[in-house]
Amino acid sequence: MLGVYELADDTLRIERSAKTLRTLALERMRDAIMGFHFQPGERLVERPLCDQLGVSRSVVREVLRQLETEGLVQMIPGHGPAVARPDLSRTDEIYELRALMEGIAARACALTATEGQIAALERAFDVLLKAWASANPIEVMRATTKFYEVLFDAADKRIAWEIVQGLNVRINQLRSMTIASENRRDAAIAEMTDIMNAIKSRNGDAAEAAARRHVEQAWRIAQQTLRNS
Repeated sequence: MLGVYELADDTLRIERSAKTLRTLALERMRDAIMGFHFQPGERLVERPLCDQLGVSRSVVREVLRQLETEGLVQMIPGHGPAVARPDLSRTDEIYELRALMEGIAARACALTATEGQIAALERAFDVLLKAWASANPIEVMRATTKFYEVLFDAADKRIAWEIVQGLNVRINQLRSMTIASENRRDAAIAEMTDIMNAIKSRNGDAAEAAARRHVEQAWRIAQQTLRNS
């Protein structure tokens, strides 16, 4: 069983704000799936979700449809919506793309980023370290996404980042599994530190190699987790 990020009974309930109820409910459900409040394959029943989120059935239906387009929810004939189980063949393709694009971005960042951009990347890395220390998987995923956003921007790889953004929901679904794996924290921090050190040293080859190693290690963990689930 995958590690579960425990949520209080009322954690899913949302407060009224400037954001639409649909947007708030979508964010809360996405986080709940990423944090394994709902397990892969678990049915998502509308009425309990309405009660947990404090929204109408029409909002819940819209949210489930959106999550289906993102690949986080799948419709099971005769049973309705359920949390999607990642497809191993598609997972391989996602990690192949990640390794390629993150490696290219790390190399370019090491070779061309300004000192100010590298300083911004160091700040994003510090936030990521704090997120790991918090042991909150949702915060780790958010901080990791922000780190890579700063990295791709410093590398001037904006089109590549747009491609990554299109995959980010699925990337984070897989990332949530690797984050929850035993002993991943220390290894991930060491791998990310290698990326950061190579960039600061202006070593493009080392930065690309470190970025690819990090993705490949996460890939191996995801493959094993999916095969065992």
